Amino acid sequence: MVEQSKTPATPFADLSFTEGKVFEKVFVDGMALVEETASYLDGPGRKLSSSLPREAGLTYAAWSMELTTRLMQAASWLVMQKAVRDGDMRTEDATQAKYRISREDPALDASAQRGRGLPDVFLDLVERSENLFERICRLDAAIYGGGVMDSSSPVGEQLAQLQKAAETGAFDPLRVWGKIR
Repeated sequence: MVEQSKTPATPFADLSFTEGKVFEKVFVDGMALVEETASYLDGPGRKLSSSLPREAGLTYAAWSMELTTRLMQAASWLVMQKAVRDGDMRTEDATQAKYRISREDPALDASAQRGRGLPDVFLDLVERSENLFERICRLDAAIYGGGVMDSSSPVGEQLAQLQKAAETGAFDPLRVWGKIR
């Protein structure tokens, strides 16, 4: 019987994404959406909500809280990624489960609420915010692998060895693939 490695499962993180222009765009757009939504909810949205019909008013109140919560989660995630990129936070800390972001509740369906008394501006913010949140959830899964690499399995052990070889420069996939052609 082959003895299994006793190495604990470790999170896998590919943080190179945060170095690119795409991350910068997501960061800038995300933070702008947070600011735009807060301004709307604290200003025109607050005034308008008091004049909504009862059902629309209840939906507006509940969705405003959910919207605010999701945007704060998204903003926190973006700021954390930037902190890791800028060296203000350790990568090891960023891989902890408490910093992961994923969708646990269904998305707010703004299109189903159109024509039911909620302001279009509010519903547009809901749609854009849900899209941002979903995008960040996908980025989190892509960066952190949606879990851990279990190096106690044969496949996990091989992946860990490949990752180590790639990080140290001992493995050059372009050179290997060039020989195949």
